[in-house]
Amino acid sequence: MRTQRQDRRRGRGSGRRRLRHSTLTVLAAGAGLATFAALPTGAALGSTGGTSTEPEPTGPTGKAKIQDGLAIPPTDAPSRIVAAIEAANEIAKGKDYCYGGGHGKWRSRCYDCSGAVSYALHGGRMIDSPLPSGSLARWGERGKGNWLTVYANGGHAYAVIAGLRWDTSMTTGKGPGWSDEMRSGGGFKKRRFKSY
Repeated sequence: MRTQRQDRRRGRGSGRRRLRHSTLTVLAAGAGLATFAALPTGAALGSTGGTSTEPEPTGPTGKAKIQDGLAIPPTDAPSRIVAAIEAANEIAKGKDYCYGGGHGKWRSRCYDCSGAVSYALHGGRMIDSPLPSGSLARWGERGKGNWLTVYANGGHAYAVIAGLRWDTSMTTGKGPGWSDEMRSGGGFKKRRFKSY
């Protein structure tokens, strides 16, 4: 049988354990808050609790420029957009238009509208294989993007990337090219890649 004195000792010991456990919980929570507070603004938490490798893109403050037929991205363009522009630039000069061009393989002697758009999207790590214009009308997410919008229907596709139109018609030259003149988006589905 326990004495009153033993009960008091046990109570005191368990109280100390409870106090120590509560203190550790508060300290751990405080450390977690400090870690969370240190995250950069707009950082996304991944499944492991770390930050995403690429920050959420905001809208452009500037517009890409055309120089000698090639697009020069604005300095605030996200890396995926810069990569898409660089890929499009690879075929902007010297490639003619041909129906089905750019669909059998990425490197082609000529490109059609959806092949040219697919090439740019592939450069920006947004697709793995070329898509025809009808599929581009269902690609990605619905609506206009801040940096990149694909306009597509069953017969044609083009993209507006960093304020420039990437297209195979109404541009200079015989094949894919850049233009700072917009065309009507009527009759086209507008699609975007995530927050871009």
